[in-house]
Amino acid sequence: MKTTKDKQVVVGADFAGFPLKEYVKRHLVDNGWEVTDLTPDPDTTPMYHRVGFLIGSKIAEGEFEKALAFCGTGMGIHVAASKVPHVHAAVAESVKAAKRAAAANGCNVLAMGGFWIAPRLGQAMADAFLQSNLGDGYEDWDGFYDYHKLGFDETENFDYEAYKANGFEVVEPGTVEMGPEPTRLAF
Repeated sequence: MKTTKDKQVVVGADFAGFPLKEYVKRHLVDNGWEVTDLTPDPDTTPMYHRVGFLIGSKIAEGEFEKALAFCGTGMGIHVAASKVPHVHAAVAESVKAAKRAAAANGCNVLAMGGFWIAPRLGQAMADAFLQSNLGDGYEDWDGFYDYHKLGFDETENFDYEAYKANGFEVVEPGTVEMGPEPTRLAF
């Protein structure tokens, strides 16, 4: 698997997200990342949902640990990528949200909207997302990692039919106690 620890990431965009993807890709390459671009030609980029499926497949098949996806709003490509097994996708419009997607929710795909995100903001969001992992920055918050890991695991293993058969409640839900939020956390 190509990992963020080894500075490897996969990216893709539709026509609307293509310019932002190019700015972010250039920034990453300039900072030592190996970027696999699934949509290198703006004239042949697939529709947003097809790019989302393609990006998601790289996660589902275990080829990449994390991916960056770009469309006009980030929403459509995010929805499509989320349909692929093992994808935990987030849409973000701020650096803090991008970091939190990885640190609190264990997301492995970050979607950005080229209509809303300026180039430098997109670069900073990519850095925050790619440099963060589940629990990072919350080491002093008792139970934070365990609480969010439980959420990740229950989402990863979600079986809708079992959920439905159980009266729309999680089957054998886990429990985790979180301590009080440290006062110095900014998010």
